[in-house]
Amino acid sequence: MGKIITLSIGKEKTFIWKNKSVSSAIGKEKVSEVILTFDGFVGDGVANPAFHGGKERAVCYYPFEHYKKWEEEFKTKINPPAFGENICGTEFTEKSTYIGDIFSLGSAVVQVTQGRVPCSTISKYNQIDPFLSRIVETCYTGYFLKVLEEGVVSEDSTMELIERPQNKISVWDATKVMLLDRKNKEAIQSILQIDELAEDWKNRYKKALQKTT
Repeated sequence: MGKIITLSIGKEKTFIWKNKSVSSAIGKEKVSEVILTFDGFVGDGVANPAFHGGKERAVCYYPFEHYKKWEEEFKTKINPPAFGENICGTEFTEKSTYIGDIFSLGSAVVQVTQGRVPCSTISKYNQIDPFLSRIVETCYTGYFLKVLEEGVVSEDSTMELIERPQNKISVWDATKVMLLDRKNKEAIQSILQIDELAEDWKNRYKKALQKTT
């Protein structure tokens, strides 16, 4: 059972990075309670629908455990939700969470669909230039979930694993192949066997597989 550290939502905003304006929904704000629908949290939004949002990416989760590592590495305080995550929580890191895992989240039920493909906005928003490259290298990206049952989530809610359809491919395994090992034909074929995998990632893996043949 995982504890929610921060519950956050937010719409697209503009922030300044190296004297340039950047538009993103990464700057989310903490809330005490919010309704979770099949389309995501009420009041939440995305700036780049190619990489965020949609029913299979309704909830963005980032493990609280990684924050200490990043603070030690970059020698600065980093407060959640620094990655634009809706849920920063404990217990369910990329290596201990599997594609297809089903969780109760407050009165809602959610399912892991894919890892996250990080973008440069994370570096820009946190004013740490090497952040993106380090996230890619470690595959500490966080992940997305879709909503199986709508409900209400509060900052005092817990996240509890209720079903694990498969235990061979963790979020970290799938993300590592996606970001760093796209020529690994055998691994891609194994990942594509997972019915619960998001359609976007299925398509990306299929394209990668075509390039290996």
